[in-house]
Amino acid sequence: MGLITRSKETAPCTVTISHRFEELSAHVKFNNGAVVYPGDSVLVHGAEIMAPYGQIVEEERTATITRASKLEQLWTRMTGDFEFMELCEFSFSEEVLS
Repeated sequence: MGLITRSKETAPCTVTISHRFEELSAHVKFNNGAVVYPGDSVLVHGAEIMAPYGQIVEEERTATITRASKLEQLWTRMTGDFEFMELCEFSFSEEVLS
């Protein structure tokens, strides 16, 4: 991985999909201990996984991790806080909405 070049690696992974009243989530765990850093992207290969309501489904898959260049990592670290704050836009009001 260079200053402006990206690299790719393949990793086995476990995909867990939860479709329950208490939780609606999807998680990917790399079985080889790979770690995703800021700016990296992950593509999980295979068909779409559909979990029926009330169940948790786990499948073994292969993922391709595209590692960000050093420049992209730096940019992501510098601007990441601003993007996070966009998610936190909220206001408080004493007025009751009707």
